[in-house]
Amino acid sequence: MRTHRETRLLPYTPEQVFALVADVEKYPQFLPWCLACRIKKRESESIFTADMAIGFKMVREQFTSRVTTLRPSAVKVEYLDGPFKHLVNTWSFKPATTKTGAAATELEFYLEFEFRSRLLQSIIGVLFEEAVRRMVAAFEARAAALYSSALPVA
Repeated sequence: MRTHRETRLLPYTPEQVFALVADVEKYPQFLPWCLACRIKKRESESIFTADMAIGFKMVREQFTSRVTTLRPSAVKVEYLDGPFKHLVNTWSFKPATTKTGAAATELEFYLEFEFRSRLLQSIIGVLFEEAVRRMVAAFEARAAALYSSALPVA
């Protein structure tokens, strides 16, 4: 099973970062390898089921997840159906300050997964660290495009 945890300090409010991550239908506009994403069913204001299609070279897969949004502190993804044996994905957003004392958000991203297919697991295994870094960087770049032209926090 592959796991990854990453923490970033972003110069935006927790509400702004939360809104970006919770807006799953916009993922194909900026997220590498995301071909499509749609909300399939809303269970409540804070819980919905979403389908996502991902692709890389000749590999194309679709999966369904239940997304729980805990405004503005977290987004939790619970895998329901698709090519995975196991998938857990959580985002947390905590108020923080930069070294200069400006308001910011401490973003923590956690992902653990295992594909049912050993072939897919081995293909993704080679690319995993780079893929996750690119994905988190895509969210960071999207936040900068939406919320400011400020330089990233050091």
